[in-house]
Amino acid sequence: MKTTDMTTYLGNIQAYSASQGEPAWMLANREAALNLINDLDLPQIERVKIDRWDLTNVVEFEETVDFDGVYSFDVAKDNPLLVQHGNITIAEQMPVSLMEKGVIFTDIFTAMQEHEELVKEAYMTLAVKADEDKLTAFHAAFMSGGMFLYVPKNVVIEEPIEAIFLQNAASNTNFVKHVLIVADENSQFNYLERFQTVGEGDVKSTANIVVEVIAKQGARVKFSAIDQLGENVTAYLNRRGHIMRDASVDWAIGVMNEANVVADFDSDLVGEGAHSEVKAVAISSGRQTQGIDTRVTNMAPHSVGHILQHGVIRDKGTLTFNGIGHILKGAKGADAQQESRVLMLSDDARGDANPILLIDENEVTAGHAASVGRVDPEEMYYLMSRGLRRTEAERLVIRGFLGSVLTAIPVKEVQQELAEVIERKLS
Repeated sequence: MKTTDMTTYLGNIQAYSASQGEPAWMLANREAALNLINDLDLPQIERVKIDRWDLTNVVEFEETVDFDGVYSFDVAKDNPLLVQHGNITIAEQMPVSLMEKGVIFTDIFTAMQEHEELVKEAYMTLAVKADEDKLTAFHAAFMSGGMFLYVPKNVVIEEPIEAIFLQNAASNTNFVKHVLIVADENSQFNYLERFQTVGEGDVKSTANIVVEVIAKQGARVKFSAIDQLGENVTAYLNRRGHIMRDASVDWAIGVMNEANVVADFDSDLVGEGAHSEVKAVAISSGRQTQGIDTRVTNMAPHSVGHILQHGVIRDKGTLTFNGIGHILKGAKGADAQQESRVLMLSDDARGDANPILLIDENEVTAGHAASVGRVDPEEMYYLMSRGLRRTEAERLVIRGFLGSVLTAIPVKEVQQELAEVIERKLS
Protein backbone atom coordinates (compact mmCIF):
# COMPACT_ATOMS: atom_id res chain seq x y z
CA MET A 1 0.00 0.00 0.00
CA LYS A 2 1.40 3.40 -0.99
CA THR A 3 1.13 6.58 1.03
CA THR A 4 -0.01 8.48 -2.07
CA ASP A 5 -3.14 6.34 -2.20
CA MET A 6 -4.42 7.33 1.24
CA THR A 7 -6.68 10.14 0.10
CA THR A 8 -8.52 7.85 -2.31
CA TYR A 9 -8.98 5.22 0.34
CA LEU A 10 -10.18 7.80 2.84
CA GLY A 11 -13.00 8.79 0.51
CA ASN A 12 -14.01 5.14 0.07
CA ILE A 13 -14.00 4.57 3.82
CA GLN A 14 -16.08 7.67 4.53
CA ALA A 15 -18.64 6.70 1.90
CA TYR A 16 -18.90 3.13 3.17
CA SER A 17 -19.20 4.25 6.80
CA ALA A 18 -22.04 6.58 5.84
CA SER A 19 -23.81 3.86 3.85
CA GLN A 20 -23.81 1.60 6.92
CA GLY A 21 -25.06 4.32 9.26
CA GLU A 22 -22.01 4.06 11.50
CA PRO A 23 -21.69 6.37 14.52
CA ALA A 24 -19.10 9.14 14.43
CA TRP A 25 -16.66 7.34 16.74
CA MET A 26 -16.47 4.37 14.37
CA LEU A 27 -15.58 6.57 11.40
CA ALA A 28 -12.97 8.32 13.55
CA ASN A 29 -11.49 4.93 14.44
CA ARG A 30 -11.33 3.98 10.77
CA GLU A 31 -9.63 7.20 9.79
CA ALA A 32 -7.07 6.95 12.60
CA ALA A 33 -6.26 3.35 11.68
CA LEU A 34 -5.87 4.24 8.00
CA ASN A 35 -3.17 6.74 8.93
CA LEU A 36 -1.30 4.06 10.89
CA ILE A 37 -1.05 1.36 8.23
CA ASN A 38 2.11 2.54 6.49
CA ASP A 39 3.91 3.26 9.76
CA LEU A 40 3.40 -0.20 11.29
CA ASP A 41 5.17 -3.47 10.61
CA LEU A 42 3.62 -6.78 9.70
CA PRO A 43 3.20 -9.17 12.64
CA GLN A 44 6.25 -11.32 13.28
CA ILE A 45 5.49 -15.03 13.03
CA GLU A 46 8.53 -17.10 13.96
CA ARG A 47 9.93 -19.00 10.94
CA VAL A 48 7.17 -17.78 8.60
CA LYS A 49 7.83 -14.99 6.11
CA ILE A 50 4.63 -13.19 5.19
CA ASP A 51 6.13 -10.01 3.72
CA ARG A 52 5.45 -11.29 0.18
CA TRP A 53 1.84 -12.16 0.92
CA ASP A 54 -0.54 -9.51 -0.41
CA LEU A 55 -2.49 -9.06 2.81
CA THR A 56 -3.13 -5.33 2.49
CA ASN A 57 -4.73 -5.27 -0.93
CA VAL A 58 -7.60 -2.77 -1.16
CA VAL A 59 -10.63 -3.38 -3.37
CA GLU A 60 -14.24 -2.28 -3.29
CA PHE A 61 -16.36 -2.78 -0.17
CA GLU A 62 -19.54 -3.77 -1.96
CA GLU A 63 -20.25 -7.30 -3.18
CA THR A 64 -20.86 -7.23 -6.94
CA VAL A 65 -21.28 -10.92 -7.85
CA ASP A 66 -24.63 -12.71 -7.68
CA PHE A 67 -24.33 -15.51 -5.12
CA ASP A 68 -27.92 -16.75 -4.91
CA GLY A 69 -28.34 -20.45 -4.46
CA VAL A 70 -24.71 -21.44 -3.79
CA TYR A 71 -25.17 -22.37 -0.14
CA SER A 72 -27.88 -23.96 1.94
CA PHE A 73 -28.22 -24.05 5.71
CA ASP A 74 -30.54 -25.69 8.18
CA VAL A 75 -33.07 -23.31 9.70
CA ALA A 76 -35.22 -26.10 11.08
CA LYS A 77 -33.49 -25.90 14.44
CA ASP A 78 -34.49 -23.11 16.77
CA ASN A 79 -31.03 -22.23 18.01
CA PRO A 80 -29.60 -18.71 17.44
CA LEU A 81 -28.20 -18.48 13.91
CA LEU A 82 -26.65 -15.74 11.77
CA VAL A 83 -25.50 -16.22 8.17
CA GLN A 84 -23.56 -13.65 6.13
CA HIS A 85 -22.57 -14.04 2.51
CA GLY A 86 -19.99 -11.51 1.44
CA ASN A 87 -21.00 -8.27 3.10
CA ILE A 88 -24.70 -9.12 3.27
CA THR A 89 -26.58 -10.77 6.12
CA ILE A 90 -28.88 -13.34 4.52
CA ALA A 91 -30.33 -14.97 7.64
CA GLU A 92 -30.86 -14.19 11.31
CA GLN A 93 -32.86 -16.18 13.79
CA MET A 94 -33.18 -15.85 17.55
CA PRO A 95 -35.56 -17.64 19.93
CA VAL A 96 -38.01 -15.23 21.58
CA SER A 97 -37.06 -16.64 24.98
CA LEU A 98 -33.47 -15.42 24.56
CA MET A 99 -34.54 -12.02 23.26
CA GLU A 100 -36.65 -11.59 26.39
CA LYS A 101 -33.55 -12.29 28.50
CA GLY A 102 -31.67 -9.50 26.74
CA VAL A 103 -29.44 -11.58 24.47
CA ILE A 104 -28.25 -9.62 21.43
CA PHE A 105 -27.11 -11.47 18.31
CA THR A 106 -26.97 -9.44 15.13
CA ASP A 107 -24.69 -8.05 12.44
CA ILE A 108 -22.03 -5.58 13.56
CA PHE A 109 -23.55 -2.54 11.82
CA THR A 110 -27.01 -3.04 13.30
CA ALA A 111 -25.38 -3.48 16.70
CA MET A 112 -23.56 -0.15 16.35
CA GLN A 113 -26.84 1.60 15.61
CA GLU A 114 -29.08 -0.11 18.17
CA HIS A 115 -26.60 -0.99 20.96
CA GLU A 116 -23.95 1.65 20.46
CA GLU A 117 -22.57 1.83 24.02
CA LEU A 118 -22.13 -1.93 24.35
CA VAL A 119 -20.22 -2.09 21.07
CA LYS A 120 -18.17 1.05 21.68
CA GLU A 121 -17.01 -0.19 25.07
CA ALA A 122 -15.47 -3.38 23.67
CA TYR A 123 -14.76 -2.88 19.94
CA MET A 124 -10.94 -3.04 19.57
CA THR A 125 -10.44 -1.50 23.01
CA LEU A 126 -9.70 -4.52 25.24
CA ALA A 127 -8.64 -7.59 23.26
CA VAL A 128 -7.24 -6.45 19.89
CA LYS A 129 -5.94 -2.91 19.34
CA ALA A 130 -5.75 -1.20 15.96
CA ASP A 131 -2.17 -0.01 16.49
CA GLU A 132 -0.66 -3.46 17.17
CA ASP A 133 0.62 -4.04 13.64
CA LYS A 134 -0.08 -3.38 9.97
CA LEU A 135 -2.78 -6.05 9.72
CA THR A 136 -4.78 -4.95 12.77
CA ALA A 137 -4.66 -1.37 11.50
CA PHE A 138 -5.80 -2.52 8.05
CA HIS A 139 -8.65 -4.40 9.68
CA ALA A 140 -9.77 -1.40 11.73
CA ALA A 141 -9.76 0.81 8.64
CA PHE A 142 -11.42 -1.53 6.13
CA MET A 143 -13.75 -3.72 8.24
CA SER A 144 -16.66 -4.63 5.98
CA GLY A 145 -18.92 -6.89 8.01
CA GLY A 146 -19.25 -9.12 11.00
CA MET A 147 -21.29 -9.98 14.05
CA PHE A 148 -21.99 -8.84 17.61
CA LEU A 149 -23.07 -11.18 20.40
CA TYR A 150 -23.94 -10.04 23.91
CA VAL A 151 -25.08 -12.41 26.65
CA PRO A 152 -26.29 -10.59 29.81
CA LYS A 153 -25.38 -11.33 33.42
CA ASN A 154 -26.33 -14.75 34.76
CA VAL A 155 -27.89 -15.91 31.48
CA VAL A 156 -27.17 -19.54 30.62
CA ILE A 157 -27.86 -20.62 27.03
CA GLU A 158 -28.14 -24.35 26.43
CA GLU A 159 -28.46 -24.46 22.64
CA PRO A 160 -25.38 -23.58 20.55
CA ILE A 161 -25.12 -20.10 19.02
CA GLU A 162 -24.02 -20.40 15.38
CA ALA A 163 -22.49 -17.85 12.99
CA ILE A 164 -21.65 -18.67 9.38
CA PHE A 165 -19.56 -16.33 7.23
CA LEU A 166 -19.40 -17.18 3.53
CA GLN A 167 -16.77 -15.87 1.14
CA ASN A 168 -17.64 -15.89 -2.56
CA ALA A 169 -15.09 -17.73 -4.71
CA ALA A 170 -16.01 -15.51 -7.69
CA SER A 171 -15.37 -12.21 -5.91
CA ASN A 172 -12.28 -10.32 -4.78
CA THR A 173 -14.31 -7.96 -2.59
CA ASN A 174 -12.70 -7.11 0.76
CA PHE A 175 -13.47 -9.96 3.16
CA VAL A 176 -12.65 -8.11 6.36
CA LYS A 177 -14.82 -9.56 9.12
CA HIS A 178 -15.06 -8.57 12.76
CA VAL A 179 -16.67 -10.77 15.40
CA LEU A 180 -17.26 -9.20 18.81
CA ILE A 181 -18.53 -11.37 21.66
CA VAL A 182 -19.24 -9.99 25.13
CA ALA A 183 -20.07 -12.50 27.87
CA ASP A 184 -21.32 -10.56 30.87
CA GLU A 185 -20.80 -11.71 34.45
CA ASN A 186 -21.62 -15.37 35.18
CA SER A 187 -23.09 -16.00 31.73
CA GLN A 188 -22.56 -19.36 30.01
CA PHE A 189 -22.91 -20.43 26.39
CA ASN A 190 -21.43 -22.40 23.45
CA TYR A 191 -20.57 -20.50 20.29
CA LEU A 192 -19.81 -22.08 16.90
CA GLU A 193 -18.24 -20.17 14.02
CA ARG A 194 -17.58 -21.11 10.39
CA PHE A 195 -15.67 -19.21 7.73
CA GLN A 196 -16.11 -20.89 4.36
CA THR A 197 -15.55 -20.21 0.68
CA VAL A 198 -18.51 -21.17 -1.51
CA GLY A 199 -19.43 -21.03 -5.18
CA GLU A 200 -17.32 -21.43 -8.29
CA GLY A 201 -14.48 -19.19 -9.34
CA ASP A 202 -10.73 -18.77 -9.20
CA VAL A 203 -10.46 -15.10 -8.23
CA LYS A 204 -7.52 -14.44 -5.91
CA SER A 205 -8.45 -12.56 -2.76
CA THR A 206 -7.52 -12.03 0.86
CA ALA A 207 -9.31 -12.39 4.17
CA ASN A 208 -8.63 -10.36 7.31
CA ILE A 209 -10.60 -11.72 10.25
CA VAL A 210 -10.52 -10.48 13.85
CA VAL A 211 -12.49 -12.19 16.62
CA GLU A 212 -12.68 -10.63 20.08
CA VAL A 213 -14.13 -12.52 23.05
CA ILE A 214 -14.62 -10.47 26.23
CA ALA A 215 -15.39 -12.74 29.19
CA LYS A 216 -16.35 -10.80 32.28
CA GLN A 217 -16.18 -12.07 35.86
CA GLY A 218 -17.35 -15.66 36.21
CA ALA A 219 -18.39 -16.04 32.55
CA ARG A 220 -17.98 -19.41 30.82
CA VAL A 221 -17.54 -19.47 27.04
CA LYS A 222 -16.90 -22.53 24.88
CA PHE A 223 -15.77 -21.31 21.45
CA SER A 224 -15.61 -23.67 18.45
CA ALA A 225 -14.53 -22.75 14.92
CA ILE A 226 -14.14 -24.51 11.60
CA ASP A 227 -12.25 -22.51 8.97
CA GLN A 228 -12.62 -23.60 5.33
CA LEU A 229 -11.52 -20.70 3.16
CA GLY A 230 -10.65 -21.62 -0.41
CA GLU A 231 -7.47 -22.23 -2.36
CA ASN A 232 -7.35 -18.64 -3.68
CA VAL A 233 -7.93 -16.88 -0.35
CA THR A 234 -4.81 -15.83 1.54
CA ALA A 235 -5.97 -15.39 5.13
CA TYR A 236 -5.04 -13.54 8.30
CA LEU A 237 -6.92 -14.85 11.35
CA ASN A 238 -6.74 -13.17 14.74
CA ARG A 239 -8.81 -14.66 17.57
CA ARG A 240 -8.25 -13.29 21.04
CA GLY A 241 -9.83 -13.61 24.44
CA HIS A 242 -9.82 -10.97 27.17
CA ILE A 243 -10.61 -13.06 30.22
CA MET A 244 -11.43 -11.48 33.57
CA ARG A 245 -11.63 -12.75 37.17
CA ASP A 246 -12.73 -16.40 37.48
CA ALA A 247 -13.90 -16.42 33.85
CA SER A 248 -12.99 -19.01 31.23
CA VAL A 249 -12.79 -19.21 27.44
CA ASP A 250 -12.12 -22.65 25.98
CA TRP A 251 -11.19 -22.70 22.29
CA ALA A 252 -11.51 -25.61 19.84
CA ILE A 253 -10.36 -24.52 16.38
CA GLY A 254 -10.03 -26.45 13.13
CA VAL A 255 -7.80 -24.65 10.61
CA MET A 256 -8.83 -26.37 7.38
CA ASN A 257 -8.21 -23.61 4.82
CA GLU A 258 -6.79 -24.40 1.38
CA ALA A 259 -4.44 -21.43 0.84
CA ASN A 260 -1.75 -19.66 2.85
CA VAL A 261 -2.70 -18.73 6.40
CA VAL A 262 -1.18 -16.66 9.16
CA ALA A 263 -3.02 -16.93 12.48
CA ASP A 264 -2.89 -15.54 16.02
CA PHE A 265 -4.89 -17.45 18.64
CA ASP A 266 -4.38 -15.57 21.90
CA SER A 267 -5.82 -15.57 25.41
CA ASP A 268 -5.08 -12.74 27.83
CA LEU A 269 -5.77 -13.89 31.40
CA VAL A 270 -6.28 -10.48 32.98
CA GLY A 271 -8.24 -11.46 36.11
CA GLU A 272 -7.31 -13.63 39.07
CA GLY A 273 -8.42 -17.20 38.51
CA ALA A 274 -8.96 -16.67 34.77
CA HIS A 275 -8.75 -19.85 32.70
CA SER A 276 -8.28 -20.75 29.04
CA GLU A 277 -7.81 -24.00 27.15
CA VAL A 278 -6.69 -23.52 23.54
CA LYS A 279 -7.02 -26.58 21.33
CA ALA A 280 -6.29 -26.31 17.61
CA VAL A 281 -5.82 -28.67 14.68
CA ALA A 282 -4.47 -27.76 11.25
CA ILE A 283 -3.79 -29.56 7.99
CA SER A 284 -1.43 -28.23 5.31
CA SER A 285 -1.39 -29.75 1.83
CA GLY A 286 -0.27 -28.98 -1.71
CA ARG A 287 2.15 -26.03 -1.51
CA GLN A 288 0.22 -24.39 1.27
CA THR A 289 2.05 -22.47 4.02
CA GLN A 290 0.46 -21.96 7.43
CA GLY A 291 1.98 -20.13 10.38
CA ILE A 292 0.03 -20.32 13.65
CA ASP A 293 0.97 -18.42 16.79
CA THR A 294 -0.95 -19.64 19.83
CA ARG A 295 -0.30 -17.57 22.93
CA VAL A 296 -1.56 -17.49 26.49
CA THR A 297 -0.51 -14.58 28.70
CA ASN A 298 -0.96 -15.05 32.45
CA MET A 299 -1.36 -11.51 33.76
CA ALA A 300 -3.03 -12.33 37.08
CA PRO A 301 -2.47 -14.66 40.05
CA HIS A 302 -3.77 -18.24 39.90
CA SER A 303 -4.63 -17.93 36.20
CA VAL A 304 -4.42 -21.09 34.11
CA GLY A 305 -3.60 -21.28 30.40
CA HIS A 306 -3.09 -24.50 28.44
CA ILE A 307 -2.28 -24.90 24.75
CA LEU A 308 -2.74 -28.11 22.75
CA GLN A 309 -2.18 -27.97 18.99
CA HIS A 310 -1.75 -30.82 16.54
CA GLY A 311 -1.09 -30.52 12.82
CA VAL A 312 -0.74 -32.77 9.77
CA ILE A 313 1.25 -31.96 6.62
CA ARG A 314 0.83 -33.57 3.20
CA ASP A 315 2.55 -33.09 -0.18
CA LYS A 316 4.81 -30.02 -0.15
CA GLY A 317 2.89 -28.19 2.53
CA THR A 318 4.44 -26.20 5.37
CA LEU A 319 3.04 -25.83 8.88
CA THR A 320 4.59 -23.92 11.77
CA PHE A 321 3.19 -23.96 15.29
CA ASN A 322 4.55 -21.36 17.69
CA GLY A 323 3.30 -21.90 21.23
CA ILE A 324 3.94 -18.99 23.58
CA GLY A 325 3.26 -19.09 27.30
CA HIS A 326 4.03 -15.85 29.13
CA ILE A 327 3.67 -15.44 32.89
CA LEU A 328 3.96 -11.77 33.83
CA LYS A 329 5.35 -10.33 37.03
CA GLY A 330 2.71 -10.46 39.75
CA ALA A 331 0.97 -13.60 38.44
CA LYS A 332 1.90 -15.84 41.37
CA GLY A 333 0.35 -19.29 41.32
CA ALA A 334 -0.15 -19.13 37.55
CA ASP A 335 -0.03 -22.24 35.38
CA ALA A 336 1.13 -22.20 31.72
CA GLN A 337 1.34 -25.48 29.80
CA GLN A 338 1.64 -26.20 26.10
CA GLU A 339 1.94 -29.08 23.67
CA SER A 340 2.57 -28.71 19.92
CA ARG A 341 2.92 -31.74 17.67
CA VAL A 342 3.25 -32.00 13.90
CA LEU A 343 2.84 -35.17 11.83
CA MET A 344 4.39 -35.23 8.34
CA LEU A 345 3.05 -37.56 5.65
CA SER A 346 5.49 -36.65 2.86
CA ASP A 347 9.23 -36.40 2.36
CA ASP A 348 8.63 -32.94 0.89
CA ALA A 349 6.60 -31.66 3.85
CA ARG A 350 8.08 -29.13 6.25
CA GLY A 351 6.95 -28.77 9.84
CA ASP A 352 8.05 -26.77 12.87
CA ALA A 353 6.84 -26.82 16.46
CA ASN A 354 8.39 -24.06 18.52
CA PRO A 355 7.67 -23.88 22.26
CA ILE A 356 8.37 -20.57 23.97
CA LEU A 357 8.05 -19.98 27.71
CA LEU A 358 8.56 -16.52 29.18
CA ILE A 359 8.50 -16.55 32.98
CA ASP A 360 8.71 -13.26 34.90
CA GLU A 361 7.48 -14.53 38.30
CA ASN A 362 8.33 -17.12 40.96
CA GLU A 363 5.98 -19.70 42.49
CA VAL A 364 4.41 -20.67 39.17
CA THR A 365 3.98 -23.84 37.12
CA ALA A 366 5.03 -24.01 33.47
CA GLY A 367 5.91 -26.69 30.96
CA HIS A 368 6.00 -27.54 27.29
CA ALA A 369 6.22 -30.44 24.85
CA ALA A 370 6.89 -30.30 21.12
CA SER A 371 7.54 -32.83 18.37
CA VAL A 372 7.76 -33.05 14.60
CA GLY A 373 7.81 -36.50 13.05
CA ARG A 374 6.31 -39.06 10.75
CA VAL A 375 3.69 -41.76 11.22
CA ASP A 376 4.98 -44.41 13.64
CA PRO A 377 5.91 -47.45 11.49
CA GLU A 378 5.05 -49.80 14.37
CA GLU A 379 1.51 -48.38 14.53
CA MET A 380 1.20 -48.79 10.77
CA TYR A 381 2.54 -52.36 10.91
CA TYR A 382 0.10 -53.30 13.64
CA LEU A 383 -2.93 -51.91 11.81
CA MET A 384 -1.92 -53.36 8.44
CA SER A 385 -1.29 -56.75 10.06
CA ARG A 386 -4.97 -56.67 11.05
CA GLY A 387 -6.01 -56.44 7.40
CA LEU A 388 -6.19 -52.69 6.79
CA ARG A 389 -4.77 -51.18 3.64
CA ARG A 390 -2.00 -48.62 4.11
CA THR A 391 -4.22 -45.62 3.29
CA GLU A 392 -6.87 -46.81 5.75
CA ALA A 393 -4.29 -47.44 8.46
CA GLU A 394 -2.72 -44.02 7.93
CA ARG A 395 -6.09 -42.36 8.17
CA LEU A 396 -6.85 -44.08 11.47
CA VAL A 397 -3.54 -42.94 12.92
CA ILE A 398 -4.20 -39.36 11.84
CA ARG A 399 -7.69 -39.30 13.28
CA GLY A 400 -6.32 -40.55 16.58
CA PHE A 401 -3.59 -37.91 16.42
CA LEU A 402 -6.15 -35.12 15.91
CA GLY A 403 -8.81 -36.61 18.18
CA SER A 404 -7.87 -34.64 21.29
CA VAL A 405 -9.18 -31.46 19.68
CA LEU A 406 -12.22 -33.09 18.10
CA THR A 407 -13.41 -34.33 21.46
CA ALA A 408 -13.06 -30.83 22.94
CA ILE A 409 -15.82 -29.44 20.73
CA PRO A 410 -18.97 -29.31 22.88
CA VAL A 411 -21.47 -29.92 20.06
CA LYS A 412 -21.54 -33.49 18.76
CA GLU A 413 -22.75 -32.47 15.30
CA VAL A 414 -19.79 -30.10 14.99
CA GLN A 415 -17.38 -32.82 16.07
CA GLN A 416 -18.69 -34.94 13.22
CA GLU A 417 -18.57 -32.03 10.78
CA LEU A 418 -14.92 -31.32 11.57
CA ALA A 419 -14.11 -35.03 11.29
CA GLU A 420 -15.68 -35.03 7.81
CA VAL A 421 -13.72 -31.93 6.82
CA ILE A 422 -10.51 -33.62 7.95
CA GLU A 423 -11.37 -36.67 5.88
CA ARG A 424 -11.86 -34.51 2.79
CA LYS A 425 -8.56 -32.70 3.37
CA LEU A 426 -6.72 -36.00 3.66
CA SER A 427 -8.36 -37.78 0.72
